[in-house]
Amino acid sequence: MFSDKNSFKDAYLEKFAEIKGKPIEEGTLWDKYHTLVVLLKEEISLCRAFTNYAENRPSKQVYYFSMEFLIGKLLHNYLINIGIQDIVAEGLGELNIDLRDLLAQESDAGLGNGGLGRLAACFLDSMAFLGIAGHGNGIRYKYGLFEQKIVNGYQTEVADHWLKNGYPWEVRKPDKAIVVKYKGNVRAENLKGRLVFHHENYEPVLAVPYDIPIFSYENPFLINNLRLWSAEPLSSELDLALFNQGNFTQALSYKSEVEAISYILYPEDSNLAGRELRLKQEYFFVAAGLGAIVRSYKKSHGSLKDFSQGVSIHINDTHPALCIPELMRILLDEEGMDWEESWNITVDAISYTNHTVMPEALEKWPLDLFKNLLPRITMIIEEIDRRFKEKLLRRFFNSEELFESTPIIKEGQIYMANLAMIGSHSVNGVAKLHTEILKKHVFKDFHRIFGYKFTNLTNGVNHRRFLLTANPALSELITEAIGPGWKTNAAQLAKLHAFREDSSFLDQLAQVKYQNKVRLAEMIQEEQGVLIDPHSLYDVHVKRIHAYKRQLLNVLKIMELYNRLLIDPEAVQGGYTFIFGGKAAPGYHYAKSIIKLIHSVAEKVNKNPGIQDKLKVIFMENFNVSLAERIYPAADLSEQISTAGKEASGTGNMKFMMNGALTLGTLDGANVEIREAVGDDHIFIFGLTADEVLTSNRNRTYKSWDEYHTNPRLRQILEQLHSHHFMENAQEFRAIYDSLLLYNDEFYVLKDFESYIRTFEEAAARYELPKKWLQSSLHNIAESGIFSSDRTIREYAHQVWRVRCRRIE
Repeated sequence: MFSDKNSFKDAYLEKFAEIKGKPIEEGTLWDKYHTLVVLLKEEISLCRAFTNYAENRPSKQVYYFSMEFLIGKLLHNYLINIGIQDIVAEGLGELNIDLRDLLAQESDAGLGNGGLGRLAACFLDSMAFLGIAGHGNGIRYKYGLFEQKIVNGYQTEVADHWLKNGYPWEVRKPDKAIVVKYKGNVRAENLKGRLVFHHENYEPVLAVPYDIPIFSYENPFLINNLRLWSAEPLSSELDLALFNQGNFTQALSYKSEVEAISYILYPEDSNLAGRELRLKQEYFFVAAGLGAIVRSYKKSHGSLKDFSQGVSIHINDTHPALCIPELMRILLDEEGMDWEESWNITVDAISYTNHTVMPEALEKWPLDLFKNLLPRITMIIEEIDRRFKEKLLRRFFNSEELFESTPIIKEGQIYMANLAMIGSHSVNGVAKLHTEILKKHVFKDFHRIFGYKFTNLTNGVNHRRFLLTANPALSELITEAIGPGWKTNAAQLAKLHAFREDSSFLDQLAQVKYQNKVRLAEMIQEEQGVLIDPHSLYDVHVKRIHAYKRQLLNVLKIMELYNRLLIDPEAVQGGYTFIFGGKAAPGYHYAKSIIKLIHSVAEKVNKNPGIQDKLKVIFMENFNVSLAERIYPAADLSEQISTAGKEASGTGNMKFMMNGALTLGTLDGANVEIREAVGDDHIFIFGLTADEVLTSNRNRTYKSWDEYHTNPRLRQILEQLHSHHFMENAQEFRAIYDSLLLYNDEFYVLKDFESYIRTFEEAAARYELPKKWLQSSLHNIAESGIFSSDRTIREYAHQVWRVRCRRIE
């Protein structure tokens, strides 16, 4: 690797001339960025070739299957991981190139949407850091989810052209392609007393892998891999006869239909074609990934007899649950194993993380759709289901409840979570509360059957990405205070407790936060023309827009504060800036209405000169990893206000905490463990508990109209929702109004409103006491080490994957 800036400059100029063929003065910023990425990749590979890397490579491989990998931008993070950021910045500077300009050239990879994908990316980083041979397996989406544009306050979706200039981090490997088979028919043949199944007349799709290197922090020679699959036609030949006849659409239809599989993340599935495309996607990356894994394993080991000893397959939520029948298909049909041996290998190899308690997110598919698209896989699922029911009958012969709740196939539907429960050796939730809800409620019957499979593994986030890289000023302050050890061992952040009464340190902490708030304020003013006060309380709510995440509750709070100020401009002490961000699914019209409501309130609030700088409301368009890295360091208050019992874990709450924000939230997901870590004095908790919500749902005791009739302030706000107060069209927010009153407020927005307002006021009062607020901020940072993904991955390695971490603390 480069020893100094001069060796870097020489290598960089040589590489630029080699791949661009022109003087560097004629190069565009993209040319210069592309050259830097290529140079880094080659240097790392070259250095690794001269180490004893192969001998030190862990023998067991972990493959993490996920529909999403929200990796964000890589260059800045990798320069820090490799430890050459200063050398590169200085070297480029002497070539009249600003590293910041090159960093801006990189697009956020369009490979995910929210917490599920960002968690997967954090896990890849921590696996590499800890010396685990852990690889991602997903889809190379050509257009990502979508790019969010706000037009007149409405969300609109446009294609995310993140690949328009190419993606220099990836390497296409057509020689490693896998053929994935859809539709057709299955023919059974009796060979020497054994049934052999042949999949015939299928529609082939070529899965071509693109590999992205995962560079480890302080160990660039251990490089893991994120493999993404792109769908391509098996034959690239054009049907020239059809084309020349003028049938252009028909001539190109096969190619378009195939490539659509890897076009976008989560295609709209409100129609049959959309659902079929989603199912195609799920089988596509599972079949391609397992095909490649098996091929590699057989090349090294000869057979699959000991497959589960050398390979762990982890399925991140139910999207990759087809790993179970697909691995069975390989073992049965291609390896000629019997059912019991195949099943034992499959269950021993596969583990499953559940990420939701929401019924609509627990996937189920029409059996007829499955049979048409995946005929052999359907046969295997049916046999898994049949054998499971037989065993269940022998063990629990008189339990009707178990028989009703646990089958994979019932009422013409295939239940993917049930398949994942039955076909894996480990099932984990992602926070203590979430896991208890799974065991006691959502999957209580499975817990009765497979209690030994259930474990809790609370999520974590990559503190090197979301603190070290995203917040350099705070990172430098921490390192000056306690040394650099926290970068590799986040538990050392606890040493910051020693500075609780250190006025000088607290002043520096305040200055760091202020400068981060100024940077965000400048960005907002430049992009939206809204001037906000960096001294105001930055109350931040950024996450996927969904009813249970209750952005609506936050908006009602803002409306209440605004109504107060209209009566008395001095009714609110201090100034508040409310910042929102997040995408709504294209077909989720209710969530889109929430986005419109936020903008309507912002329009009313931000343009009212009578309230001056008391309130500002901001919506940050197209929330992604790069934007998150600007927001987290600037936040004062972290809104984590989902209905208790609905959020599995949350990871944004952890990122905010690491950057010194205080949590305002319900006792939901990992908020419970954050409170355990920081104590009641350093977090603001409100609202119903999960048990209270469950009891209310069970007994049907909640009546939202009672809240409406007994609370005049709340009644005023609700009436404003379906009047001309915010919109000329009084029906614009009728669906929101009806959800709260006509449909009895499923997510207890009105029930928690008063508690939420009071608790927010407590937080606002604390903010007016700078030293006390700073001490709580410091306390949160100091206790955040437990939420590092390094800790989470150590637990997965020991409890689930049975692999050894090669980095010892």
